[in-house]
Amino acid sequence: MGADNVNVLEVEHLQVQLKSRAGRIPLLEPLHFKLQKGHILGIVGESGSGKSLTCNAILRLLQPRHMEWLGTIRLNGYDLGTLSDQEMRKIRGKEIGCIMQNPMNAFTPVYTIGAQFVETLRTHTHISKQQAIQQATDALANMNLSDPHQVLKRYPFQLSGGMLQRVMIAISMCLKPSLLIADEPTTALDVVNQLQVLRELDRLRYECGTSILLVSHDLGVISQLADQVAVMYQGQIVEQGDIYQIFDHPQHKYTQMLLQSRPTITSGR
Repeated sequence: MGADNVNVLEVEHLQVQLKSRAGRIPLLEPLHFKLQKGHILGIVGESGSGKSLTCNAILRLLQPRHMEWLGTIRLNGYDLGTLSDQEMRKIRGKEIGCIMQNPMNAFTPVYTIGAQFVETLRTHTHISKQQAIQQATDALANMNLSDPHQVLKRYPFQLSGGMLQRVMIAISMCLKPSLLIADEPTTALDVVNQLQVLRELDRLRYECGTSILLVSHDLGVISQLADQVAVMYQGQIVEQGDIYQIFDHPQHKYTQMLLQSRPTITSGR
């Protein structure tokens, strides 16, 4: 895992600016970070610090009428900024997987899970419908979802948030993306489902060699999975390093404040 030190993702001088009548308003200051193959980079920070905006910039999902991004984003050495919108659509899903904060928003409510799973697989691979159904069934079974055949027949609103998160991970397991962006993947989940999702993300990186950009405001989630951590505050990365360095020897005042704000359990005696 990551023994060859290949950088799957390289972000250099990434900036996002809001277009307004008064001119350009900076939302993201120049960001710099790299992510090696099979590694997990945790991006942590309070709400509004720019975590999701960074993800959307990498995915090129910013609305060009209102926002502009500058800088360089390379995936496996290819500059994503040089790709057309059509080429970028082919990259999303196949080379860059995504697990959204609200899983219900990731699925179309009027189509079954099976229809959307199969369409996604066939869009990015050259397999038959029957092969796609079989892959989907096997992948859901590997996610410990009971009766995967019934899951495929259901609509998104008939599944819980934790089940939908695992469906998205199952799709990623089939497509084996180079990079998975997991934006607050456990926020709306109970502790049991949260643990299951984290285990499956870890399995994805070990079995498929997928690099994961894990975004969370939950320091516990970051500490369980991440190899490297980037701390964001007011649109910029104020500190980054390996997990032990950041958690054991934080240098920036904001990082120290975040770590001190973690709830602790006392015996009460």
